[in-house]
Amino acid sequence: MKNIKWIFILFAVLAAVSLGLVGIAIGERSTLGIIGAFVLFALVMGFGFKTKKKMRESGQL
Repeated sequence: MKNIKWIFILFAVLAAVSLGLVGIAIGERSTLGIIGAFVLFALVMGFGFKTKKKMRESGQL
């Protein structure tokens, strides 16, 4: 097993939390909360994929 990339674990946890926030917002019937949580999820996933691409191109993966 190679070194753990802690940044990817952080991105995964943040994405899971944002999906949990979607569920909470649905339970609260908050349209603004649902939209905000989906935007947060998209940003976290986008930064994660961007980071992975950058690390792959620099040879760190």
